[in-house]
Amino acid sequence: MNILIMGLPGAGKGTQAERIIDTYQIPHISTGDMFREAITQGTEMGKLAKSYMDDGNLVPDEVTNGIVKDRLAHQDVANGFLLDGFPRTIEQAYSLKEILESLNKKIDYVINIAVNPEILVDRLSGRFICKDCGATYHKLFNPPKVEGTCDRCGGHNFFQREDDKPESVKNRLEINIKQSAPILEYYRKQNLVSDIEGDQEIDQVFKEVKAVLDN
Repeated sequence: MNILIMGLPGAGKGTQAERIIDTYQIPHISTGDMFREAITQGTEMGKLAKSYMDDGNLVPDEVTNGIVKDRLAHQDVANGFLLDGFPRTIEQAYSLKEILESLNKKIDYVINIAVNPEILVDRLSGRFICKDCGATYHKLFNPPKVEGTCDRCGGHNFFQREDDKPESVKNRLEINIKQSAPILEYYRKQNLVSDIEGDQEIDQVFKEVKAVLDN
């Protein structure tokens, strides 16, 4: 089976991806891994991508699409794959359809791990760091044993990175929502999308994912 997994940052997509590949024994194909592999192997597309990256530029779609096509042509995806991080735009979704058709493949399932963005803001903006020793905490999942006191060094000075502040997190989520909406709509029209409620225990989320894939 050929699966595309989607979800906003913090929704738990990575955790579910690991469980899917372990259960169904299919390769996990992520954009980052594809780029690193292509560059390491020195493929034509890998060299092109590296030239853009070395200059600090975004890799154009035609190069990204070429890397995806090269990867999906490998023998290890004969029995299926889990695609993660691509497509990121509706144009890439159209290109993916053409790539798969050229390889006599298609997407069978789109698993969308859905979580209310307001919950994700709390998840993603809860991290803070001890200024004295660098210990990392989370206000929901890993608070200090004594409020306001670092477990490691006993310090009382904490700070938040700019990327972890609520406004930065909200902005990041808004960008992701805007990018993913047309892609999800594209696949919904093909009746491929299964929305899985991600604000549950991890085991329950995977139980629902598995029910979709086993069906």
